[in-house]
Amino acid sequence: MKVTVENIKGLNKDIKVFIDKKTMNTYMDEKYEEIKGTINLKGFRPGKVPKEILKRQFGQAIFSEVLDKVLKDSTTKALEDNKIKPAGQPKLDLKTYGEDKDLEYVISVTELPKVELKSVENIKFDEYSVKIDNTETDKRIKEIAKSQNNFKDIADDLKAAKENLVIFDFKATIDGKDFTGGEGKNTQLILGKDLFIKGFDDQLVGVKKNDEKIVEATLPENYPQKEFANKKASFVCKILAVKKSEEVKIDDDFAKNLGAKDLTDLKSLVSKQINDEYKNSLDRLAKIQILKEIENFKVEEIPENLIEEEVKILSEGMSEEDAKKSRKNFEEVAKKRIKVGLILNEFGEQNKIKVTEQEIQAEVQKQLRMMPGQEKMVMEFYQKNPSALASLRGTVYEEKIIDLIKTKAKPNKKEISKEEAEKILKEHQKQDHDHNHDHDHPKEKKAETKKVTTKSKPSKTKETNPKKVSKK
Repeated sequence: MKVTVENIKGLNKDIKVFIDKKTMNTYMDEKYEEIKGTINLKGFRPGKVPKEILKRQFGQAIFSEVLDKVLKDSTTKALEDNKIKPAGQPKLDLKTYGEDKDLEYVISVTELPKVELKSVENIKFDEYSVKIDNTETDKRIKEIAKSQNNFKDIADDLKAAKENLVIFDFKATIDGKDFTGGEGKNTQLILGKDLFIKGFDDQLVGVKKNDEKIVEATLPENYPQKEFANKKASFVCKILAVKKSEEVKIDDDFAKNLGAKDLTDLKSLVSKQINDEYKNSLDRLAKIQILKEIENFKVEEIPENLIEEEVKILSEGMSEEDAKKSRKNFEEVAKKRIKVGLILNEFGEQNKIKVTEQEIQAEVQKQLRMMPGQEKMVMEFYQKNPSALASLRGTVYEEKIIDLIKTKAKPNKKEISKEEAEKILKEHQKQDHDHNHDHDHPKEKKAETKKVTTKSKPSKTKETNPKKVSKK
């Protein structure tokens, strides 16, 4: 194979590839030998069909298959041997080809620019640790305790009131006749929430254990059996128990129910959880600072085809007129994102950063935990969309690069209070909103929390979205 590289203009290259017909014929002969044992033709024993017969019947198809493979392999080799990293799909122009002929073609390719990495040791960013006060931890534990249902039986002669839990069996009829779904055992209702059938709860206020109460209610419009929807039903309810919610005692048993060893361990876990909630948001600010500093690195030329692709992504869903008006701004955003992506990729390659399948699966599991009840849907999405999984790989790759940069750069370490953390996050959120850089920032992911979580406090931040780098 003979390869000649011609520089057309800047990053654009033409690579001429020549493979003589003797070599091409060798590839064809190898393919004939490969398929000979798989072809069954009348009058010939398996594996004994003459090459000339195969050539007459299958020659064109075999040549097309051989040509495709040779073009793929030789193009890859030509680019690798000449250390050319293509920015986008190379274009092939066949000059000479055919059975018993030389193969001559031209690869037209835009090359990724050479990136000179500045010393990442000079990158500066803020590294926060949030000091969580004991009162904040206690407050969060009380919120968790308040969310726990702790119902205890009340005296048999006491009447049910709103917010009590009533447990009952029921038998319902419509016009004196049974109907599908008209019977229930050990049904539980917290009075006042109106979660069963509209108006049902109110009629149970005042019942006592062992009472029998007839409740009249209209079945809902969305009742599963449509023929009974909006029909008035009579429910004969046998009251099995009435329970009142009692305040949960915060002690070692309470802690153990939440998966902690004891109350001291629970406080430690909750304190760490609160800290992590703020740390995750503040770490994203650190990432933004690092990416902003990387924007100051130099890249001599940005490939036009990559800019065009990125502009198309940024203008997706816009009218042609609006896209045209925003074109100049989009081009600047595109250049910035591509530049940062190229630099991160170069850093990743120089430091031999790889992403393992285990890391991808761990990220998928994280996504599943963030969407409780929709795990199956999320898993099917990734199974049916390889591009989404590839994007996830790119995200993990990028995070590993940023994490390594952090270990080499210059952190400005600060210990701050929860109030200071909230102020910093709020100010950043306001700045982000004022600048309205929607195309510069992807949607935020929800913070991952543990079993004891009741709600997530910190304001969420958006982060700079560089052009995704190569997925290793």
